[in-house]
Amino acid sequence: MPSQACYHTSTWWAQSHEARTIAWAHSQCPGLKSADSAHRGTLGAGAGTLARGGGSFLPFQVGITPSCCPSAHPHPSPGWPLSLPALTLCTAPSPQAFALTQSVQLGGRGSRAADSSHSLTPAERKDYIFYLEPEKLESGKGKCSYDPKVDSVSALINEELYAGVYIDFMGTDAAIFRTMGKQTAMRTDQYNSRWLNDPAFVHAQLIPDSAERNDDKLYFFFREKSADAPQSPAVYSRIGRICLNDDGGHCCLVNKWSTFLKARLICSVPGPDGIETHFDELQDVFIQQTQDVKNPIIYAVFAASGSVFKGSAVCVYSMADIRMVFNGPFAHKEGPNYQWMPYTGKMPYPRPGTCPGGTFTPSMKSTKDYPDEVINFMRSHPLMYHAVYPVHRQPLVVRSNVHYKFTTVAVDQVDAADGRYEVLFLGTDRGTVQKVIVLPKDDLETEELMLEEVEVFKVPAPIKTMTISSKRQQLYVASAIGVTHLALHRCDVYGEACADCCLARDPYCAWDGKACSRYSASSKRRSRRQDVRHGNPIRQCRGYNSNANKNTVEAVQYGVEGSTAFLECQPRSPQATVKWLLQKDNSDRRKELRMEGRVLRTEQGLLLRSLQLSDSGLYSCTATENNFKHTVAKVQLHVLSSETVHSVLFQSEAPALQADGDISSSVLGMRAGLPGAPSPHYQDLVQLLTQPEMGLINQYCQGYWRHAASSHKEALASLKAKELQDEKKPRNRRNHQPDVDQLT
Repeated sequence: MPSQACYHTSTWWAQSHEARTIAWAHSQCPGLKSADSAHRGTLGAGAGTLARGGGSFLPFQVGITPSCCPSAHPHPSPGWPLSLPALTLCTAPSPQAFALTQSVQLGGRGSRAADSSHSLTPAERKDYIFYLEPEKLESGKGKCSYDPKVDSVSALINEELYAGVYIDFMGTDAAIFRTMGKQTAMRTDQYNSRWLNDPAFVHAQLIPDSAERNDDKLYFFFREKSADAPQSPAVYSRIGRICLNDDGGHCCLVNKWSTFLKARLICSVPGPDGIETHFDELQDVFIQQTQDVKNPIIYAVFAASGSVFKGSAVCVYSMADIRMVFNGPFAHKEGPNYQWMPYTGKMPYPRPGTCPGGTFTPSMKSTKDYPDEVINFMRSHPLMYHAVYPVHRQPLVVRSNVHYKFTTVAVDQVDAADGRYEVLFLGTDRGTVQKVIVLPKDDLETEELMLEEVEVFKVPAPIKTMTISSKRQQLYVASAIGVTHLALHRCDVYGEACADCCLARDPYCAWDGKACSRYSASSKRRSRRQDVRHGNPIRQCRGYNSNANKNTVEAVQYGVEGSTAFLECQPRSPQATVKWLLQKDNSDRRKELRMEGRVLRTEQGLLLRSLQLSDSGLYSCTATENNFKHTVAKVQLHVLSSETVHSVLFQSEAPALQADGDISSSVLGMRAGLPGAPSPHYQDLVQLLTQPEMGLINQYCQGYWRHAASSHKEALASLKAKELQDEKKPRNRRNHQPDVDQLT
C-alpha cells in the first residue's frame, strides 16, 4: 500500500447563458510519469454561473482531491458520493495528505459534475449535463485575471467569451477580450490610457439596438482613473460598448476593437447654487428587463469616499439617454494642456462606432472594409463629449454621512393593489441588506421608504453579489465568507394589527382580515387592506383599529434614585414619528416629555439619566404616521429611594443571603442556616412593593446576590492564601489574620 497521496488540483471556468464550456486542467502528480490530460466539456442549459468574483466568468477552485498512487487498483468503484469505508481506506495511508472532496451544484435539478480520487479507486462522476473531451488544453489568458481579487466581468454570447480582465501578472495591462469563438480574437488597444486607464470592471450586458442582429452591442460598465486636470475627480464611472461583429481594422487596429466607444456615467445631487455633488465610484449594476428587450432599465450603485464627503447613491438610466449620448459629438483635445471640446471637424463615413452590416451600413460586411480614416479616428476619439445623466437628473436613493456604503443592488417588480412597484434590495459593506421602495410624487418628485434592514451574516462582511429568485421568492446573498438566502417578504414582522400592516407600505404584504400576509391579487377584496402609495390606515382599516391601543401591554420597570433607566420602544415603521408621554402617579393628565437635560431619545427607546423620585409614573410611547396615532409601548416606572436601598444593601446587620434563594428569603434577610428576625430595613423595602411586583424583580435580585456571594468567596480565598503565607513566616505569626470561621 502506498505511503504518499498525489493531488490533482482542478480549476474550472464556467459561464452563464447559452452554451457553456469548461476548461479543466490537472497539475502533474509527483511520482507519476505523466500528468492527466486537460479536458474541455460543455454544460447543458440547466447550468448556471459557478463563481463570479467580480464577474460571471472566473477560475473557480473545485477542490484538491487525493489520488492514491499508483492509481490502478483491482477494487471496484465504491460508489458516489464517497462512502465512509472508502473514506477510511483512502485516509489510512496518509491522513495528513487528505483533503475533502468537493462537488459543484451546477443546476437546480440536482445535476452534478465532480472529480474524486474515490479512495484507492479513482473515479469520475458524469451526469447528462456534463461531458469531457480529452486531449484538449486551453489557456486561461484573456478569460480571467491572475489575481482573483481584481474586479473582472464576462459574458458568453454565441459561444464566444467577452471578458474585461487584467492579463498580466503585475496587473497593468487591462483589456476587453473576445476569445473561444469562431471569430478573430480581439482586444482593446494595449497601454492606451485614452481607451482604458486602470479600470475596475463592474458589469457586462448584451443589449440589442434594433431588430437587425448585426446592430447588437455589448455594453461594459466600469470605473477608471481620470487623466484630466488635478481639480477634476480622481475616478470616473464609465459605460462602454462594442459591436459583436467587430473584426478590427485592416491596416490599423489589427485584431483590436474598431467600434469601441465610452461615455461618462454621472450620478450627482444638484445643489441650489447649481453645484453638483458627485458620486463617482461605480459599485454595481442591475439590468431590469422590460417588455421591450431593446430598452431595459439600468440601476447603478455609486459611492463617494472622499475625505470630506462620504455616501452612496442609486441612479436609474434609460437606454434612450444612453444611445443619444453615443450618437452625439465626440470628445476632442488639441493637446495635453487643452480642455475637452466637442469635435467639430469632418466626420468620416461610416460614423465611427457603427456596426458593419447593420441598419446604416448594409453594404459593409466587416469592419475591415472601413476606410482608414474611420479606424484612425476611432483610435484617437474613443470618448464621447456628453455624459449620461440619470432619469430626472437626480439619484433615486441617497445615503450621506453614514458609516457604510452600498456595494450591490437587486431589483424586483411587485404587483400591489394600487399598481406595480420596484423594490430595491441594497447590500452594504457592513453585511446588511436594506429593502427600499421609491414612490412617485407630484412634479417628478419621489419619496424613498426603507421598509427594513436585515443583518445577513453573524460575522459582518461586505455583500458582494445578490440574485433574486422570483420562483422561490428568495434573495440569495453572497459575501467573502459564505452564501445565504433571505425571504423577499416577511409580512409577519409588521405586527398583528391592520394599522401596522398598512403603515408598513410593503407591496408584498396586505391585511387579509386576520393577519398581515402575502398579497395576492386573487384574494377576496372585501377583507383585503393595502395602501402602498399613501399608507392611510384610517381609511383602510376601519373597524380593525378600535382595540389597537387597548391591546398594548403595560410593562413594569424599577429604577433607583440617581441611577439610569432605559425604556424600550421600537415602532415597526421607520417613517413613524415617536413621542413620549408621562402620566405621573395620582394624576390623570399626560404631558409630552422634552428631550433635554437628563432625557435622551434613541432609536431603541428612551434613556433617563440621574433618576429622581418625581420620574415615577406611566410612560407611553406613541407613534404617528400619516395622521394615524397609536401607542407602541407603555412602561410603569417605579423609582426607589436611594437612601432606603443603600441602607438595605450596605448598612443592614443582616448576614449574607443565599445566592440561589428566591425573593421571599433574600429580601426578608433570613440568616444562612440560622433562624432570625428579618431586618427592619428589608421590611421597609418590601412594604414599598406589591406582591405581583416582587416576582418581577426576583431575577434581578438573584443576579445581584450571586455576584455578592461570588465576591465574598473570592475574599475568603485570598484570606486563606494570606494565612498560609503567614504560617511559613514565624516572625509574623503574632500578627496573623483571624480564622476564616470568625469572618462568618
